[in-house]
Amino acid sequence: MNRWTVNSVVVLGLVSIFSILLVQFVWMRSTVEMQAKNIAIQEKEDSLNLREFSQQAHNALRDVLKQVSPDHPDHTDLYGAIKQIKSNHFTVDFTEELQPFYLETLLKKELYHQNIHQDFVYGIYDCFTDSIVLGNLIKFTKDSLYADSKHGLPGLTPESLNLKKDGHYFTVYFPNVKPKPLEAASFVSPWVYLIIIILFVIVFFAFSLGIIIRQKKLSEVKTDFINNMTHELKTPISTISLSSEMLLRMDFDADNQEKIRKYANIIYKENKRLENQVERVLNVAKLDKDQVVLDKEAFNVHELLLEVKENFEFNQTETGGMISLNCEAETFEIQADSVHMTNVVYNLLDNAIKYCNGKAHIQVKTFNERNGLTLEITDNGIGIKKEDIRLIFDKFYRVPTGNVHDVKGFGLGLFYVKLIIDAHQGKIDVKSTVGKGTTFTIWLPLL
Repeated sequence: MNRWTVNSVVVLGLVSIFSILLVQFVWMRSTVEMQAKNIAIQEKEDSLNLREFSQQAHNALRDVLKQVSPDHPDHTDLYGAIKQIKSNHFTVDFTEELQPFYLETLLKKELYHQNIHQDFVYGIYDCFTDSIVLGNLIKFTKDSLYADSKHGLPGLTPESLNLKKDGHYFTVYFPNVKPKPLEAASFVSPWVYLIIIILFVIVFFAFSLGIIIRQKKLSEVKTDFINNMTHELKTPISTISLSSEMLLRMDFDADNQEKIRKYANIIYKENKRLENQVERVLNVAKLDKDQVVLDKEAFNVHELLLEVKENFEFNQTETGGMISLNCEAETFEIQADSVHMTNVVYNLLDNAIKYCNGKAHIQVKTFNERNGLTLEITDNGIGIKKEDIRLIFDKFYRVPTGNVHDVKGFGLGLFYVKLIIDAHQGKIDVKSTVGKGTTFTIWLPLL
């Protein structure tokens, strides 16, 4: 998968997400506008219904007042005697003596006549006796009749109705006539739904993009590994082929014995090299965290470092490389597999030598911290870029060097190092500066 393909997928994905979100936004906006219109209509309907109810109630109470005041000379001013305290609470001033049962009968008749099919409670205040009497709850039944419920409305008192001991009046309260509350949540919920969709789409797109990028990097690592392996195998095969061809052309007489031995030795060494390379790939490729078998024993790290220093100085005599040891650790014995741990140190030193353009100067330091042994290996090599540091421990990964193949390897060395350190319950860290060098820090638990 090349860069153009990845970029195309990203662009198409972003366009798709933007289109989906645009459609969702338009749909949500129209939904909210529709809800706002419905609420406005509902408010208007409720207002009209309350206004109609108020008019009907006034008419019914006026007719009741006419009947309880038959001797009143002028009925035109009776309308002013009716006061609306709330949308569902009315009081009516009168001057005559009024019996509760008679008032109840009149209210039932006139309310039914005005098509008010609502439960109600009535009360009478008599200024002569200075008393307020609230009647029982009168319920409108399915049979289109008003019936006494034989009990008052729970929680309803003269104090809750704000009835005052002033004048001579009766009151009527309709408990079920109330403006319908409008829920503000109906405005919020569509946008919450849209936000959830946006978050879900973004997370899904980021996850998919991450997988695509990882697959691209895996493809690049695979291609780089194949190229490196082809180069590494091609060199000994070419040498073997050339040496075999020379042997076939030579006469097998006494004068050519030395040349025959020389070419045969070359073939043997190159064949061994080829065999070791193939074996290394097969063995390391099989390694897994759950399959690493360690033969742990008491292992002296300082002894290993002295051996490493001696070996390094012997092999770097001609190139002028240098290695310095600074063994500050007071406790330097760990429980480890000696073979694997030796390979770890040699792998890191080999990398320090391979990735150095001039004379290799390597510093090795040990010290104790956090109940463990810390080993630092610092070189003066070409360094590693930040974007490559987090990938150098991946199997088959090698730091890209373009088309120049001046460093041999399959990208298995640091993978092996990390695998063995993890198997010993240790930790490895890398710090590097491009052009100055790299420091590998290994921490291992003590005995």
